[in-house]
Amino acid sequence: MVLKDFYKVLSEEKTGDSKYNITILINEKHEVFKGHFPGNPIMPGVCMIQIIKELTEAITKSTLMIQTLANVKFMALINPEATPELRLELDITITEDDLVKVKNTTYFNDTVALKLSNVYKKI
Repeated sequence: MVLKDFYKVLSEEKTGDSKYNITILINEKHEVFKGHFPGNPIMPGVCMIQIIKELTEAITKSTLMIQTLANVKFMALINPEATPELRLELDITITEDDLVKVKNTTYFNDTVALKLSNVYKKI
């Protein structure tokens, strides 16, 4: 975990051959939010991308490096004080040439916060 104590996994469920639902709890007191932004904390997009990478590494039991981010759409601001619990839907496939493709939708409550498609290379 790049950011120590930034989040913890509350639950992980495999819902299909390549599909997973993971619920995490963001540590609203983490140092990141003191600078982003004091009095009005907002989840940095790069932190969400890192969380998705770490969860994918745990599922695939591989060390990964981002090769491409094909589609990243931040749909709603994540305020960890108001909604610290996030649900991530991951669809993870491994290609014939050993690349890891991920499609993600991240929610707080019923609100879509992030949609992301990317490809990782195993290292």
